[in-house]
Amino acid sequence: MISKVRARVLPAAQRRSLDELTHDLILSAGDTTSKRSAFWTMLTLAAVIAAGGVLTDSTATVIGAMIIAPLSTPIMGIALGSVQRRRTGSALVVLLACLWVIAIGMVMSVALPAHYDLLSNSQISSRTSPGLMDLIAALATGLAGAVALARRDVAAVLPGVAIAISLVPPLVVTGVCLGKLSGWLALGSLALFASNLLALVIAGIVVFASLGYAAEADKAAGRPAGRTSAAMTLLFVIVLVPLTANTAATLLINAWTGRAKDAAERWLAEEPGASVTSVDAYSRTLHIHVRTPGELPPVQSLLDQLHGQIPDGIPVVVDASEGRRIDAGNVGD
Repeated sequence: MISKVRARVLPAAQRRSLDELTHDLILSAGDTTSKRSAFWTMLTLAAVIAAGGVLTDSTATVIGAMIIAPLSTPIMGIALGSVQRRRTGSALVVLLACLWVIAIGMVMSVALPAHYDLLSNSQISSRTSPGLMDLIAALATGLAGAVALARRDVAAVLPGVAIAISLVPPLVVTGVCLGKLSGWLALGSLALFASNLLALVIAGIVVFASLGYAAEADKAAGRPAGRTSAAMTLLFVIVLVPLTANTAATLLINAWTGRAKDAAERWLAEEPGASVTSVDAYSRTLHIHVRTPGELPPVQSLLDQLHGQIPDGIPVVVDASEGRRIDAGNVGD
């Protein structure tokens, strides 16, 4: 059954040879000087473009950086080397590339004002709280990229794969957050990169192994395959646990904000023309945004409505449309 699926997804007539893959993915094979020159030049330009897109909150600019970023090449080289059970130097290249991109992000973060709110930037906020779905999407993208690399007739999908998998932008965000001394946000964006990196490597190993590229593994020097598989599994679990926990926390917060919005709407029910525009939870505080043509009801009644709907002790802030900000107090007090 598996062989039939493999034959349909990766027909023999379209499979690239091991030599072709090695030439494309391993920077230490062939004309190493030209390969490394092209890699570091394009990586630097991609990092600068990505940093510019992040700092200006420009999605189009960030996408442009993702298209030209060459970081997926040595990452897939790690997968190919793991299948062949030989050291290719790709892991060291990836490590140095990560440090270089983070450094560029830190340098360019000086362009931001001293008290800049990082979470107000969608390019930053969207990459500092990864969840389980990010890992699932990265696995699917990694499979698509590995299949595209292994087949001669679908290379045209590689730009789309480059856009779908986020590698350089989260590293840039990590650098920007470190430059602004925001360690937790930097850790979140670094976790996103790590999950995408592992997803690419695992997907590449699956595809390359299914093509039989490991047939000559016994002739190659390197660590035993079992040790490599165990290390990859351990790293995958290390990344999977926090992503799962963050997904569960996000779902829980969404449930609480939904209940809080219902409670706030009951609080404003007797005020003509008053409405709740949104409810947000950030900085460990519940922010209720309301629009009202008149005065707001007593905030104590809002706290009474919230009691039992969300955990006690959470601070509540009411933001009115005319710019008023009311610290209502803590739920349950």
